[in-house]
Amino acid sequence: MKNTLSLVITMLFAAFSHAQYNTMTMPEALTGTTFDLNIHESTKQLVSGNQTITGSINNETFWGPTLFINKGDLIHMNVTNNLNESTTVHWHGMHLPSVMDGGPHQIIPAGTLWQPYWTVMNQATTLWYHPHLHQSTQEQMTKGIGGFIIVKDPVESALALPRTYGVDDIVLALTSRSYNTTTNTFVSPPASTRVYGDYMLTNGTPSAQYTLPKQFVRMRILNAEVERGYNIGFSDNRTFYIIGNDGGLLNAPVAVTRVKLLVGERVEIMVNLGNDTVGSSIDLKAYNSGQAFGFPGGEPNTTGDFGSLLNNIDFNLLHINVGSTTTTTTPITAVPTTLLNDTYWTAADATVTRAIAVTNGNPGPASVPFNFDNVTYSLTMTPKVVNLNDIEKWTVTNSNVFGHSFHLHDVEFKIVARNGSASAVGTHESGWKDTFYLPKNESVTFVAKFNDFADSDVNHPYMYHCHFGGHEDGGMMGQFIVTGTMSTSENAPSTAFSLYPNPANDKLFVNLKDASTEIYYVTISTIQGRVVMMLPQPEWQNGIDISSLESGVYTFQMMDKQTKSVTTKKFVKK
Repeated sequence: MKNTLSLVITMLFAAFSHAQYNTMTMPEALTGTTFDLNIHESTKQLVSGNQTITGSINNETFWGPTLFINKGDLIHMNVTNNLNESTTVHWHGMHLPSVMDGGPHQIIPAGTLWQPYWTVMNQATTLWYHPHLHQSTQEQMTKGIGGFIIVKDPVESALALPRTYGVDDIVLALTSRSYNTTTNTFVSPPASTRVYGDYMLTNGTPSAQYTLPKQFVRMRILNAEVERGYNIGFSDNRTFYIIGNDGGLLNAPVAVTRVKLLVGERVEIMVNLGNDTVGSSIDLKAYNSGQAFGFPGGEPNTTGDFGSLLNNIDFNLLHINVGSTTTTTTPITAVPTTLLNDTYWTAADATVTRAIAVTNGNPGPASVPFNFDNVTYSLTMTPKVVNLNDIEKWTVTNSNVFGHSFHLHDVEFKIVARNGSASAVGTHESGWKDTFYLPKNESVTFVAKFNDFADSDVNHPYMYHCHFGGHEDGGMMGQFIVTGTMSTSENAPSTAFSLYPNPANDKLFVNLKDASTEIYYVTISTIQGRVVMMLPQPEWQNGIDISSLESGVYTFQMMDKQTKSVTTKKFVKK
């Protein structure tokens, strides 16, 4: 009787404690090589009262589906913008041609379809996609538009790792929001410049809980915030293992009890629930109290532009309920001792050195928003020029008033020093990265090789920027192009071609001077840089239908599949 009563009390306590939480949404998994993504407004019950108007993709009500892709596959994206405003979709961390990158220059107007495609060259990793429309990024990210991309490859698949999606391998998008009290709409630009949310959302779920099996589980964690950083750990301070970050798996797991994760960064961890009792629980937490000023979200104030109810406190990210060990798949019961055998670029490999300084942003009535090298971003600013296949060393210095999250498009890089010291680089940063935390009064040096894709057209540059939404919208961005062996934008070393517009049937014909040349893509853009058409080789060889184009001057780009060089020509639609 005593044992029965004890069990009843335990069950009642569990039921009561679970009532505080909401079961976390696990985004729908999409697989294949063609993905249809419909960006639209939706609604979701996030707080009591009115539902909140959100931004979402496909069937989700906040956020979007998780895309599973394979290294080596040619993938096609059909992105339809059903918002009432323009947007872009940036494939964060993806190595791909600049015209497919989805940065501020690849605008998708309301009601239109964008169809980028590329061959997946990244190794197995956790990436993500999100809006990147200049001066609207914070507003659109606040709505909840974005999603995960999981790249698979044979090397990762051969390892004994958890990989049953939604069971022992889960994605966690961490962010927070504030709500207008009368309407429950998000507090966001242009009505408000407030940067920190008051209430935690995990995969768009407030007070989230999830059941995970009694074994090793894998968590792919993304900081999808507007600005807040997280110092992540478990409520019992147990050790967990970092197995990967932005660019994929590390060479070996790193045992930690805390890991800092700034905006845009990802970390893959394994944690052992095998010693926990079925029916017990544990919390994944943000240990954000007591952070030094400059750590975003560590400010003491609870109101104002930089205030939040979550500032400078420890709070839950996910309440984990321990369930039964899996039976349909073999449970993982140990962490591999080694994962990869990658060789990384070193400072000695670099032949080009660049220095970038964080400038301005100082408080006061004459304050200029944060920028780089005292230049505020514009779409037409002169880009840095990088030579194809060069290995470059960049040092980003922040002698300023606040920390930042620095992101580089196109390629992954290796962090080789913090504050000039190789030993100051954290072991959790030992793999390939595309984003890093840059505290105030510190510097970070990284090395990258800019390989595979060259395009000298300044209308389609790659970006580097602070990933805080308000900072990049305010002009804390720069851009660069990668140039190959082409001499001018009107001449190419291998893909020489002629254009023949035919007014009689409203078609554009292309004549390759070397018929054996293989083409990766052709693109038609406005002079302002907006992509209006993107076609693979079989779809343009019999002429391109340009009847839907308005009169005006357009650019035509063709990328050589072998050399990756791009040729640009102009044509007039009358």
